[in-house]
Amino acid sequence: MHLIEFHNFYFRYKKNKEYQLNEINLKIDENKFILLCGQTGSGKTTLIRCMNGLIPQFYPGFYRGYVKVLGKDTAEAPIADLSTEIGIVFQNPENQLISMNVEHEIAFGMENLGIPREEMEKRIKEVIKLTEIEHLLDKAPFELSGGEQQRVAIASILVLEPKILILDEPTALLDPSMADKIIKLLKKIQTEKNVTIIISEHRMDLVVPYADEIILLDNAKILEHGKREEVLNGENFQRLTINKPVIYSVFTTLKSEQLYKEKIPASIDEAIRYFQNYK
Repeated sequence: MHLIEFHNFYFRYKKNKEYQLNEINLKIDENKFILLCGQTGSGKTTLIRCMNGLIPQFYPGFYRGYVKVLGKDTAEAPIADLSTEIGIVFQNPENQLISMNVEHEIAFGMENLGIPREEMEKRIKEVIKLTEIEHLLDKAPFELSGGEQQRVAIASILVLEPKILILDEPTALLDPSMADKIIKLLKKIQTEKNVTIIISEHRMDLVVPYADEIILLDNAKILEHGKREEVLNGENFQRLTINKPVIYSVFTTLKSEQLYKEKIPASIDEAIRYFQNYK
């Protein structure tokens, strides 16, 4: 069984005439680090909202087809039930932090689910160590920096032990250094917790080196979904007008001038290894 499955899914918001998602067929499996990319307005945020039931349960509109999360139809399963399987961190995490201090914020979801106190304490201890926020427990969320708020939002979801963690533009409000730390943290979470991570992101230089798969979304449709190397070296990625990684642009130019014939590297480290072995 797939973690997430879209089957012939269409959706448009109630006040819109055009569909924001058209004929979406998509299957997401366990323990993957997935980059979701596309132009502004291509439907990325709408696609994300479908994954935890916000569409169609919270955002009204017209749809056909279905979306399932671990076999549960997101149009029928209560959002509270889906939240234990799939968690979302939005672009501005401050908007989803509601408690007086960080420790209470992390405990909030578990309290609502009636998780025993001993288990709550065990989970809190694990996630604060993983996200490196031990020193923030007594602080109020509004006192934190953007990067710290991201870590707290991630921790508050991880304690519910979801199978899927989705982030919508997680680095948009962060400086380059903090953005890099957040992406590395997410990769660490994926490998240590076997959680599937889906990131919608424009700063692709940060995410591509860690991605297992890439989903290309264009004009409300899935243009391509595949392994990173296949997508990076395909025609769809090349023609799509998105903020491509610098390393991609460099090697695309080299290939166009017939100075390079191998697959385009996904990171600077891969490029260095190529030149070290070049003879």
